[in-house]
Amino acid sequence: MNLHPKTKASLKATAAKLAGIFLTGLLALLPIFITIAVVLWLFQVAESVLGGLLGVLLPSSLYLPGMGIVLAIALIFLVGAGMQGLVVRQFLGWVELAVNRIPLVKTVYGAVRDLTGLMSNKNGRKFSQVVTVQLPNLPMRLVGFITIADLASVGLGGGDDEVAVYLPMSYQIGGYTLLLPRRYLTPLDMGFEEAMRFVITAGLSRPGDSDEGAPR
Repeated sequence: MNLHPKTKASLKATAAKLAGIFLTGLLALLPIFITIAVVLWLFQVAESVLGGLLGVLLPSSLYLPGMGIVLAIALIFLVGAGMQGLVVRQFLGWVELAVNRIPLVKTVYGAVRDLTGLMSNKNGRKFSQVVTVQLPNLPMRLVGFITIADLASVGLGGGDDEVAVYLPMSYQIGGYTLLLPRRYLTPLDMGFEEAMRFVITAGLSRPGDSDEGAPR
């Protein structure tokens, strides 16, 4: 069927408009769907592991679906409350010592423990400063985080002027740690979460963007 050129143009414009509306809706809902999917996955893991344990310990007439999730939430609160006491801290310390004796497992556990400790500022360790790193002889800068302000204090040498800077990657988990002179750094007036979001999203999430606003 032959269509008039104006009709074809009108159909193309309508299709483009509908595609734009669909894409806008998709971009608005995708973060919500992904967050819900991750939370549901965590619930499924808790129900599978702890629910399976309850299914073995309890008579089938007493077990109800969802009890594994309830038990997981209760355990988290109990551990959080128990960390205020000496006995629980000692017990978890013994568990940590046992885990650290297992090859490979101790590497994964240590990395996760250090990361969570860094986020919670455990033991006073945190990203001390958000900076931009000027690459020598190149007209570009990278956003990074100072992790060690004095390399000499940790036995890495290099003089008092050198620091350790973590450079995260965009849209993936990973990054690089550079040991370089402080003169290549420029402090930024940005918080850790704000700067990390800026880097991970490749600059699409900018300082000052509202978390509650609609996608632009």
